[in-house]
Amino acid sequence: MKQRERDAERAPRVRAELAATLAGLTDAAAVDAFLDDLCTPAEIEALADRWSVVPLLAGGMPYRRIYEVTGVSVTTVGRIAKCLDGGADGYRAALQHHPASQHIHPAGSAPA
Repeated sequence: MKQRERDAERAPRVRAELAATLAGLTDAAAVDAFLDDLCTPAEIEALADRWSVVPLLAGGMPYRRIYEVTGVSVTTVGRIAKCLDGGADGYRAALQHHPASQHIHPAGSAPA
């Protein structure tokens, strides 16, 4: 999304407020309702597609197989992998709350 110059100071504050609001929602139904109101159906689909890739990558599935399973392009899978390996650690933090998180272990690592 294009950032307007006049929003240079406002954008970080609003992003922090959004993050705090999401963190304050305590159940999945409330988050789902918020996403419905906040995002277009296409934006929600894109977010869900990206998220569906994360546990598969963390479990060591090859990019091509992830594409076959999810339909998410290999290029997008690669971008997600880059964030998972060297991003802001948001995916790793979120994985701790994934319903199957006790079964997900990054390739080459043992369960804790």
